[in-house]
Amino acid sequence: MIKVLVVDHHPIVRKGIYSLFESSPEIQIVATVDNGRELFEYINKNPVDVIISEIDLPGLNGITALRTIKREYSDMRIIIFSSHPEEVYAVSTIRAGASGYLPKTVDTLTIKEAILKVHNGGIYISNNLAQRLAFDETGNKPSKLYKKLSTREIEVLKLLTSGRKNKEIAQELEINEKTVSTYKARLLKKLNVTNIVDLINQARHLEIG
Repeated sequence: MIKVLVVDHHPIVRKGIYSLFESSPEIQIVATVDNGRELFEYINKNPVDVIISEIDLPGLNGITALRTIKREYSDMRIIIFSSHPEEVYAVSTIRAGASGYLPKTVDTLTIKEAILKVHNGGIYISNNLAQRLAFDETGNKPSKLYKKLSTREIEVLKLLTSGRKNKEIAQELEINEKTVSTYKARLLKKLNVTNIVDLINQARHLEIG
């Protein structure tokens, strides 16, 4: 039986995933929590095989949590389950240690497939994204600007998009405000925009292909 912990600040998401596997012979939802503090309290005391987690957690940045979990619990598999665009965040979160990325638009069968695949040691991303990344790598499509961003730049971009100020970003990522300003300048240059409004709009309306 695969033991799964669900981490999401929306009660309907937690309840929905729990109900989905309530009678499953393969997958057991052992607990659901709604913030980063409860996530670490639970895994410090209980065995978990797979975590399904939103990238935005109250009081904790999801990528920061991801790095900590992979450092302290190397055998634990993590699937990011998010409303953020897969094209922007999937590669970044997998670089940071996730074993899979699921947009919240997926169907229930896909959630099960992802859990089984990552538990068996695989990486789960959508076929659509896998094909697009393959096209880019073979040169059949132009390289996308977002592939130029580092994991930390993606984190800063995500927080900017969610309306965080420099000071809040600095506190959340445990860096100083000057460093945040440096990342913002890099993002403007790499994404070829001249102001923060355009930067945020580009992140929110990203289209690939």
